[in-house]
Amino acid sequence: MRVLLVDDEPLALTGLRMAIESEFGDMEIVAAYSNPTEVIAGAMEHGPDVVFLDIHMPEIDGLKLARQLQAIVQGIEIVFITSYDQYAIRAFELYALDYIMKPVERQRLIQTVMRVKEKLNWKGSLKPPKPDSAWICCFDRIRFRHPGMESQIVKWRTSRAQELFAYLLLHRNRTVSRSSLLELLWPDIEETNTVQHLYTEIYHVRQTLKRYKMDMISIQAGELEAGYRLDIGEARVDTEAWEHTVKQLGPLDASTVDAYERALHSYEGIYLGQNDYVWAEHERERLRLIWLYNMTRLSEFYEQHGMQDKAIQVNRRVQDLYPEEEACYFALMKLFDSIGNKIEVEEQYLLLRTRLGSELELPIGAHIVRWYEQWKLTAV
Repeated sequence: MRVLLVDDEPLALTGLRMAIESEFGDMEIVAAYSNPTEVIAGAMEHGPDVVFLDIHMPEIDGLKLARQLQAIVQGIEIVFITSYDQYAIRAFELYALDYIMKPVERQRLIQTVMRVKEKLNWKGSLKPPKPDSAWICCFDRIRFRHPGMESQIVKWRTSRAQELFAYLLLHRNRTVSRSSLLELLWPDIEETNTVQHLYTEIYHVRQTLKRYKMDMISIQAGELEAGYRLDIGEARVDTEAWEHTVKQLGPLDASTVDAYERALHSYEGIYLGQNDYVWAEHERERLRLIWLYNMTRLSEFYEQHGMQDKAIQVNRRVQDLYPEEEACYFALMKLFDSIGNKIEVEEQYLLLRTRLGSELELPIGAHIVRWYEQWKLTAV
């Protein structure tokens, strides 16, 4: 894997280089730049697979630079590095593969590099989907679906078998060490006392796959059974297919808005939302950001074209799925104000206060409070 690093802080650049080189012997750092004006020429010369790019640089906007990189290097992957949370959603406008907060933590870097490798391997082996492919559904909960049939909620022998499969699925196509799996499933028990339990859970997973006729999925044991690798064969994963569809939509305009509607509506629920797996939180958040960003774009498109009813529907959908997302309440308040529906403005503000203030004990954004108080003065 050919890697290019960009950060205007020389110390941060050196630290990132050392961290990557010490952890990943199969990654070649072809160039590292602290002067962002040199990056485009360097990318054209070296043709990197992935760029680790600082977003906030004084001489150039990192987001703009990423756009240029994606335009000149076909298939390049971008990983943003930032000290600023507010850049995270904007980063997904470019569909960056991932983002890392400064200071870069070792475990977070490892997780990101694993994601990069998985994506590059996936692109290298990508084949056109077969019409008779089986599906593994991960929106809301794990389900299996065969062609021409409704999806089935999977009944697992044990909760650990379910979590084991979900974890291996997220990390598919690479070997997960036995010690990692033991720590995941039995964190408070000595490894020597749980190895046999792991063998049993692997057996339960295999039997469940067989029972649901998902035989194309296999779990391969590593050398001396030091780890396990999940291969899904010809099966497809709904979240992966959804993300790929969204990335292919192109600019949002009158000719693509219906396709945006269909794609965003097919976001059927939170990734493994029925399970409180801590390890799934990063993937949950990543998909959530992509969806929210595009839902916001869709809402703004409808509003700009005088289609307030459509914009209201979009924000109500966000509200239903993510009731803690205060931006959708504020958007609805302004939309209802624009059509003169004062009752609904009041209703949305009350709902926001109830859900964030009373239920979650979170403060309401000061800008929303100010807007509402000003609106009250003029809405009499």
